[in-house]
Amino acid sequence: MRLVAVLASVLLLAACSTAPASAPAPAKPEQGRFAVQQVADGLEHAWDVAFLPDGSLLVPQRPGKLALVRDGRTTDVRADFSDVLVQGEGGLMGLVLAADFATSREFTTCQTHQENGRAVDVRLVTWRLADDGASAAKARDLLTGLPVNPSGRHSGCRPTLAPDGALLVGTGDTARSTVAQDRHSLGGKVLRINAKTGEPLPGNPFLSSADPIERRIYTYGHRNVQGVAIRPGTGQVITSEHGPAFDDEVNLLRPGGNYGWDPSKGGTDANYDESVPMTDTKRFPEAVRPLWTTGQITEATSGDAFLTGKQWGANEGALVVVALKGQKLLLLHLDAAAKVTGVTLPAEFNDKFGRLRAARSGPDGSLYVTTSNGSNDKVLRVTPG
Repeated sequence: MRLVAVLASVLLLAACSTAPASAPAPAKPEQGRFAVQQVADGLEHAWDVAFLPDGSLLVPQRPGKLALVRDGRTTDVRADFSDVLVQGEGGLMGLVLAADFATSREFTTCQTHQENGRAVDVRLVTWRLADDGASAAKARDLLTGLPVNPSGRHSGCRPTLAPDGALLVGTGDTARSTVAQDRHSLGGKVLRINAKTGEPLPGNPFLSSADPIERRIYTYGHRNVQGVAIRPGTGQVITSEHGPAFDDEVNLLRPGGNYGWDPSKGGTDANYDESVPMTDTKRFPEAVRPLWTTGQITEATSGDAFLTGKQWGANEGALVVVALKGQKLLLLHLDAAAKVTGVTLPAEFNDKFGRLRAARSGPDGSLYVTTSNGSNDKVLRVTPG
C-alpha cells in the first residue's frame, strides 16, 4: 500500500510539474537509494543548519531558540532573542556562518524584530559564539529595514554565502501587493551584500542607483524565497520559492532579473491578488522564466542544496529541494545550463518525516535536512544507501 501511495504522489507531481523549455522526464520513486540517520531531535521548527569546524551543528529554531548538536547531544545556546517577533511564519529563521568563523566565531541570523510588541522589520543580525558553544552574544545588526508583516506572513528568509564571499539573502514579500516589484523595498528579493558590513557589493546590477536599498538588490519580483543554493564549480545561484496555490518555483538567478510576481497587477490593485501568475510574462515580457514549477499544485518548496561528491553516483550534482506541505524531498537533475532534465522522488522521504524545511550540504558531502512540524523536530543526515 505504501508503494502505491508513493507512486500516486509521484504521478500527480509529474503531471502537474512544468519546465518552460521542455518538460522534464517524469518523476519516479527511488527506493533503497538513501540512508537516513537522525542526528538530533527534540527541536521546534528547526529552520536551518550550519556546520562548525569541530563537527558540531548549529540549528536555529523559529520560536527564538538556538541549539548546538555535538557528539550526539543537543544543548541550548544561551542568547538574547527577546526581541524576536515569533508570529506565524516569522521568528528566528535562516543562519549562515562567517567565512572566517574559525577565528571570528561569527554567524549571521535572519529574524523578525519587534519592539514593545510592535513588529518593526526583518533583519540580519551577526552574533559571536562563545568558544565553548554554550552562549552567543550579539555583535551587530548587519542589515535592518527588511519589511515585515505583523502576522509574520512571507518573512523569507534564507542567507547563503557564495564562494566569492558575497552574502545572498532570499526574502519574502510580506504578503503586500506592491513589495515584490518595488526596487525601493528589500522584500520579495534576493539581496547580494557584504557579509561583514551589509553594504552593497561591486557587480550588483543596480549599483549606480542613488538608493542604497536598490544597490543591494540582485534579483526582484519574488514571492517568498526560502532556498538559496550555489551550484558547485559554476557560480549558478538556484533558488526555491513558494507559490500561492500553484507554481512553486525553482529559479536560476540572473543579475537584475525580474521574476514576475506582481499581485498588485501593475499597481492597479491594492489587494494582494494571489490569482495572478507566479511569473507574469504578459505584464512583464522580460520576466525570467522558472527552471521548474509544481504546476497546478503546491508543495511549499523550502530549502535547496546540491549533492556533492562521487559517493552519490548518478545523483552527484542533483539539486535537492525539500517541501513543507508536500512533506517530501525532490531531486532535480540539471544539465550544464541548469535545464531540468528529470525529477526523482526518494521514497525514503515521502510523507515519512512530515514537513521538511532546510537542506544543506555538509563538509563531507552528506546532506542534512531539518523537519518543521512544531514538536520533536529533527535534524537528519542523508547519505547514499
